[in-house]
Amino acid sequence: MAIFKELGLSNPVLKAISGMGFEAATPIQGQVIPPALDGHDIIGQAQTGTGKTAAFGIPLVEKIDREEANVKGLVVAPTRELAVQVAEELNSIGQVKGVRALPIYGGQDIGRQIRALKNKPQIIVGTPGRLMDHMRRKTVKLHKVAMVILDEADEMLNMGFIEDIETILRDIPGERQTMLFSATMPRPIQDLARRFMKNPQLLITKSKEVTVPNTEQYYLEVQERQKYEVLCRILDIQAPGLAIVFGRTKKRVNELYEALNRRGYSAEGIHGDLTQVKRDSVMHNFRRGITEILVATDVAARGLDIGDVTHIYNFDIPQDPENYVHRIGRTGRLGKAGIAVTFVTPRELDQLRIIEKTTRRKIARKLVPSIGEALEGLQQVTADKLMRVIEEEDTRQYSKMAETLLQENDSVTLLSAALKMLTKEPDTPVVHLTEEASFKKKSPKNLKNYKEGRTDKRKRKYQSR
Repeated sequence: MAIFKELGLSNPVLKAISGMGFEAATPIQGQVIPPALDGHDIIGQAQTGTGKTAAFGIPLVEKIDREEANVKGLVVAPTRELAVQVAEELNSIGQVKGVRALPIYGGQDIGRQIRALKNKPQIIVGTPGRLMDHMRRKTVKLHKVAMVILDEADEMLNMGFIEDIETILRDIPGERQTMLFSATMPRPIQDLARRFMKNPQLLITKSKEVTVPNTEQYYLEVQERQKYEVLCRILDIQAPGLAIVFGRTKKRVNELYEALNRRGYSAEGIHGDLTQVKRDSVMHNFRRGITEILVATDVAARGLDIGDVTHIYNFDIPQDPENYVHRIGRTGRLGKAGIAVTFVTPRELDQLRIIEKTTRRKIARKLVPSIGEALEGLQQVTADKLMRVIEEEDTRQYSKMAETLLQENDSVTLLSAALKMLTKEPDTPVVHLTEEASFKKKSPKNLKNYKEGRTDKRKRKYQSR
């Protein structure tokens, strides 16, 4: 396993990836980064979730000058979600060096994107249709691009984007470095590589088998509006030592950890908008148990190495099945037991089935716990705390008062009153979390239009959130 410090990276990039929590390179990163830094064209056959964004993102950022006024790097991605995710990670990698990436995709106001392009980002991450739209308007000029990355090429093939990609590649100077990443290598992808790449190195990384024998996995079917209350019940019942709650967006993370704190839990949030100082502070508190619950986005939580996480809660089902593997892999480590709970709305059951197919494992369903069960859990937590006090602390100074109380009350009544006073019974504050759109499987006929934003009014509303 390669260590990033051994890969010949600059100090600004090393500092950035260290701040992101990355320590050792994943297999695909260890294979791709050295030849990419040497300027070779690369075909990487790797599944989503293996760390391939950093595999191409690190050499891409390394090769770009922060003072560059032209677009020097281009990443083409099949979907809006992936474009945003890749751009966010590239911005994290480039934050110390001062290299910036901008996502452009269908479904977002193009005028807004044109204004953002005037800030001269060095890297553009775009979906094919919207990227070509900017090329026609001459708001994106690719004549200075030195490195092109085609991410999830097989997915772009399935969505009918191959001709668009060929048009884009023909508009970029021939003296460039090209990297192509794909989970599979169908014939059209091989033909594309043969025509547009120069002596590419083929690097194959097999997906890591999903083996988490010490982690109990199950899901709860809940309505969106019930999620927060159910999460609180689960926390009260399970009383996790260290827990990570995954939310789909930065806004969701902020709302959720703030709501949990108002409810009396010890929680902090982490996402891509945090400053490095704040991120370090959050992780310091979590690793030392000062904070018991970390609410995180997928991108922010990648690469975190925390050995004592007991529970994972997928408050929002992951949009990418491979992210599910990354999430649950953060518990049940070093032979310790772990629990992974996924909240699934009725409209997201299809997404759950895709996750099961990807992980080759059936995820059991459990019933949503009742308020009574939550109260029982709270009482048990309080009883456990009392027993720890008895076992670990000197209570002799309270003996006289205890004897006086026992003269006037029976022991069961007295202890019951103590438990009631000490138990943090659940209240029901009004909490408004932004409703996250569920993921519905699109028909092949509408898939390309849906991803590129050429959709009806209802779908545009979904994409504009």
